[in-house]
Amino acid sequence: MTCGFTPCADGAARLPRRSVANALRVLAAGLVLLACWCGQQRAAHADPLARANAAYARGDYVLAVNTLTPIALRGNPNAQAFLGFMYENGYGAPQAYDAAADLYIQAAIRGNPFGQCMLGLMYDKGHGVRQDFVLAYKWLNLAAARAPKRQRDYFLRLRNAVASKMSSAQILEGQRLALLWVPGRP
Repeated sequence: MTCGFTPCADGAARLPRRSVANALRVLAAGLVLLACWCGQQRAAHADPLARANAAYARGDYVLAVNTLTPIALRGNPNAQAFLGFMYENGYGAPQAYDAAADLYIQAAIRGNPFGQCMLGLMYDKGHGVRQDFVLAYKWLNLAAARAPKRQRDYFLRLRNAVASKMSSAQILEGQRLALLWVPGRP
């Protein structure tokens, strides 16, 4: 029975040189394909947001909106929140509170703290949604709970500003709604 190994003088078995060379070629080709695939996956996810941020920083708001729209439609919560901000403020698109609120809702439901904060502020002001301090409190409370420390303090100040307009019962209801919230559900 032959297994493709060649016995050596020291008694060890070795693959023929041609088999080793072929195996190395296949391994190298596989590593190249893997590197290309991983690079494309990173580029597919990181590049549109990076391009949109760069365009926004340059003041090219139309390009930022055009770059964000397809990935926001595919469900990326960061793109949804960013695009909502663009619509809310009329950067690169007509100012449209309804469209901004819809994008913030989608981002907030997916757990994006910025989207949750901005949705809370929309409820506080009644822009694009009916004014509702309880829902404003809920979303600002969730944003503060999920945000990094630097943003958390700011979100808490916004939440507390909304709470100053509310009764104790309304605050309790906002806290209850925040505690019951599950990502993926409004």
